[in-house]
Amino acid sequence: MSVFPEPGPPPLSGPPPPSVPSRGFLVAALAGLALAALCDVFALVAGLRYHLATGEDGGLTLAAWRALDAAASRYDAAQRYQVVAFLPCAVAFIAWFHRMSRATGPLASGRFRFGTGWAVGGWFVPLANLWIPYRIAVDMWEAATPLPSEGDHHYPQIWPLKMWWALLVLSFPLGGLAKLSYDSAETMSDLRTGLELYFASDVLHLVAAGAAAYVVVRLTAMQRDKALYGPYGKRSAPSSGAAPVR
Repeated sequence: MSVFPEPGPPPLSGPPPPSVPSRGFLVAALAGLALAALCDVFALVAGLRYHLATGEDGGLTLAAWRALDAAASRYDAAQRYQVVAFLPCAVAFIAWFHRMSRATGPLASGRFRFGTGWAVGGWFVPLANLWIPYRIAVDMWEAATPLPSEGDHHYPQIWPLKMWWALLVLSFPLGGLAKLSYDSAETMSDLRTGLELYFASDVLHLVAAGAAAYVVVRLTAMQRDKALYGPYGKRSAPSSGAAPVR
């Protein structure tokens, strides 16, 4: 018997298979978006009640003024909740965004316009943050889209990204305009205008949160399918129907 151990099987050649991100990133991102959406709903309800309490200029009784003051306090609290909820939502979403950038990179090696570090840093560069995260999202979406079958055309449907990004980008300047109008209000009419602008901004935020949730779920599912089943997604799965162990 030889004293030397028998040689094992030769190491596998080629790049390692793409990784599949933990579901924890998906859950955290969705939880953050849900929290932000709930705060938006609360702000919408509080803003509507505040708007109804404003009445007409010069036509408020003492009881109406008390109701107006209570509505104003409730609305200010709702706005504080929105600010507080924004931080965990942003942290969870950017963490998922960065993890997906790393995970989708091997699916389209060399085709990404920005490195994985930009999946975090791109959100904090003034003006560039209006474009860089969107381009990274498009690269990830295209990388995770299954390749076409023979005879099919390969046109990734990126309309969910376009809708999400348009809503997100539009909501912030509208929110700034609403804050300016609300803070500088001198009459009930001015106050109502500020509340109406805030209402529109909150609606955009709410719909943008829903669109972001769809993007998070869809992109995560696409990446997992392509990483587990190959470049053609589930179409390249074994004919027996048995899915690989996750």
